[in-house]
Formats: sequence, structure tokens, C-alpha cells
Amino acid sequence: MSLTSTDALLIIFTRNPQLGKVKTRLAEEVGNKTAFEIYNFLLRHTVSVTKNLAVTKEIYYSETLAKNDIWNPTIYNKKLQHGDGLGERMKNAFQEGFKNGYKNIILIGSDLYDLQQEDLNKAFQLLDKKEAVIGPATDGGYYLIGMNQLFPEVFQQKDWGTSTVLEETLKDLKNKNIALLEARNDIDYLSDINDHEDFQQFFNY
Repeated sequence: MSLTSTDALLIIFTRNPQLGKVKTRLAEEVGNKTAFEIYNFLLRHTVSVTKNLAVTKEIYYSETLAKNDIWNPTIYNKKLQHGDGLGERMKNAFQEGFKNGYKNIILIGSDLYDLQQEDLNKAFQLLDKKEAVIGPATDGGYYLIGMNQLFPEVFQQKDWGTSTVLEETLKDLKNKNIALLEARNDIDYLSDINDHEDFQQFFNY
């Protein structure tokens, strides 16, 4: 990768882990406690696949800045999401990143188990040649979005959390030079993890 850590920025959006407030759709099927445990398991996975990336890393919390948690402040700059709704919050984070001089910026969530460090390296490499890169989720959303300039339209007029988000985002970028990563599975329902070996620990009591 030709970019140095001063040029490339990884933004990670996370929800503060609170019992009953994370993975709510999954919680309806497995209960709040198990959903909370799974969420924290996913957070640990995200730390493991991002901590060694040779880019600047920022963790954006949904509610409050946490001090003594799994996000090591010597690795992750800690920030707070701001704006009305997810779209505006993501747009503001990109805007701040470009304002601070970063050239290639990628944003991900913090709870995708299928994500690997190689996916992120590939996405940053693609941004050397493309204007935007998207990682489609199998539920019709996306798990990763990257840009080397701000396209604010991709964050506007979206029904976040629905199966139309990816399609609408691709329409917004139809005249841009973009790259698509391999589709990955988001974890929102029990069916997403039922047959997954690594999640059986939460159900074999």
C-alpha cells in the first residue's frame, strides 16, 4: 500500500455496549443477555482485525466516550458521533477526516464477524485507483464504505437498516469510478449465526 498512516484513515462506528440496547433484533430471539455477550464478542473481533492496520484509526462512539474499554487509546483515537440520524453522523465523520487532511477514508461498523484485515487492506489499496469502495452486505446494506473525496449524497435520504440502502447508494455513485468488495453477512438475526461454529459457545450451556 503506497499510503502512509498520515494519509489513510479508518473510522469505526460503534454503539456503546449497554445491556438491552445492542443487537436488539437478535435479542428478540435470544434474549438481551446473550445478545449483549455476542455483541461484545463481535467488538473483540473488530479490534483483532483493525489494530495492526498501518493507518490512522478512529473509534466513534454512539453515546459517550469510554475510557477503560477494549479500544486501546494508543491505537484508536476516540471520538463521539454527532448529527441527527446515522447518515448525518457518517457524513460528519468523513467531513472531519477530510478536513484533517486524510486522503483515503474508510468507515466500518464494529460488529461484522466476516470482516478480516485483508479486506481492509484491499479496500485501502483500491482507493488509490477508485473514487469510492463499497463492501455490500447480504441483507441489502453495506458493511464498508470508503471515499477519497466526500460524496454527501450517499448519506442523504436513506432508510437506514433496510434492504434498499446498497441499491440507493450505488445509484448515487453511478457516475463515479467505484469498486465493490466481496459481499459479507451481517449479523442481525439468530439465523445469521445458527450454523456458525464460533457462535455455538453462546448456546451450549
